[in-house]
Amino acid sequence: MDNDIDNIESEIDTEIQEESDLNSKAAVLTKDLSVFFNKRAGIENINLKIRKNRVTSIIGPSGCGKSTFLRSLNLMHDMTPSARVFGEIFINGENITKYNSVDIRKKVGMVFQKPNPFPTMSIYENVIAGLRLNGSSKRSDYDQIVEKNLKHAGLWDEVKDRLKTPALSLSGGQQQRLCIARTIAVDPEIILMDEPTSALDPISAAKIEELIFNFKNDYTIVIVTHNMQQAARVSDMTAFFYLGKLIEFSKTRRMFTNPREKLSEEYITGKFG
Repeated sequence: MDNDIDNIESEIDTEIQEESDLNSKAAVLTKDLSVFFNKRAGIENINLKIRKNRVTSIIGPSGCGKSTFLRSLNLMHDMTPSARVFGEIFINGENITKYNSVDIRKKVGMVFQKPNPFPTMSIYENVIAGLRLNGSSKRSDYDQIVEKNLKHAGLWDEVKDRLKTPALSLSGGQQQRLCIARTIAVDPEIILMDEPTSALDPISAAKIEELIFNFKNDYTIVIVTHNMQQAARVSDMTAFFYLGKLIEFSKTRRMFTNPREKLSEEYITGKFG
């Protein structure tokens, strides 16, 4: 009995320390974040701290606000006239309102559900597209940047002899890795991924998952996924959303083995979704 009490107290102490660490190392912090589309709430009062150099998965049924939350982190709702955003978002301690949309997307990159390489550009041109837009690198550095980021995205060996060919000549999985290379070429601090493997075959999806796992040494990654096995494989932390609300946020292992909330348990065990 005493040992059980000691174990519980030790676990509580550990969680308190981890929460303290999380506060001091938050890459993303949201305070009472809400997004409305006309009068309909996409998400409401989301308070979430996402730690630096970790992979955080956002799970939940369709329409629960996962993508709405993700897109708020790099001002993508500015492109939707009916969207209204309330609350505060901090990126590495700085309020997001100090940035315009171009500047924030240098810091917070986005990888979408379906591969979206620029269709009229070559593989090479796709990688440096963001750099050209930002004017942040010398043309003499482009070759080195292309090679470095294609290697980082696990694509260099497959395309190094055809860099000038159209990006659409690549397979779906290769196109998604090209989009990842394009995203990291501008040296973001955070990478957002919205269902990045849902349109891919299992082999291509596994390659993307490997990249996600390895990337956390260099980036903070937030991934929306319907695939709970994927969340369990790649993420350190998991947030469960339901009907626009954050229901639970904890270590992935705990979320999938001993969730605190009954609603979380019912979703994870397949009782709804």
